[in-house]
Parts: sequence; structure tokens; C-alpha cells
Amino acid sequence: MSSLTKYRMAETSVLHLKDAEDALMYADGADGKPDLAKPMRIHLFGPGSKQYARALNERQNHNVDLLKRKGKTKESAEDAARTNAEFLTGCTQGFENIESDSGTTGEALWMETYTDQGLSFIRDQVAAFLNETSNFSTPSTKS
Repeated sequence: MSSLTKYRMAETSVLHLKDAEDALMYADGADGKPDLAKPMRIHLFGPGSKQYARALNERQNHNVDLLKRKGKTKESAEDAARTNAEFLTGCTQGFENIESDSGTTGEALWMETYTDQGLSFIRDQVAAFLNETSNFSTPSTKS
């Protein structure tokens, strides 16, 4: 007999962002060139965490609310993007070496990033990363 607890997923993991050309992203150094010591990363709560479950529940509640409104299931592209960004924000623990030109920080920065159509490649990376449970496997279960 063996316990399943050794197979539990880690609650968090870290995504090193890639740009639209699939190159790893780094913050600029003092010389204006990428500083390889400053990877642009997003710390995320995964499917095994309470934060992910809460964000998923909020998204599902939003979808149920859409249905309750006289059977309306369609929403504008802007509303759908906002709903998706709210889910990703709920799964975000923090940004590393990422800042905003507008000066926003924390959840405001995360929402700004996830709703910016010009940065859609970041939103897509985060969503794909969250959907792959192996990104949250614990070291003892990786071979």
C-alpha cells in the first residue's frame, strides 16, 4: 500500500516569460541590454492550490450569471478578455523583474498586463502554463 500524498502538486510554480518570438525575456540592465541575472518571471498558483480553486470558482460563477440573464451566453470580446484576465490575476502570486510604464503594481499591474492585447502572448503563456499540471509537480515525483 502506498500513500497518494507523495504525488501532490506543488501549490506554486514559476514561469519564465518568452517574447512574441519565443525568446526568454530579461529585464534591461543599466546599459539598456537584457540583464541575464534578471529573468522576467511570473509566480503562479497552480491547480493544487486554494487560490487557483477560488479563481476558477469565480470564473464559473461569472459564466452561470451570464446564463441567468435571460439565457444570454455571449459576451463582448472586451468582457471575455476581462473575465479571463481576472482568472489569471487570481492565479498570480507575483511578477518578478516586470514593471509597468504607467507605474501600476500588484494586481493592477497583473490586470493591465493580462488585458493588453499587444501582450496577448504573455496571457497565452500563463494560461497554457496553468493548464499543464506537470508544471506544478513536486521534485520528488519528477523523474
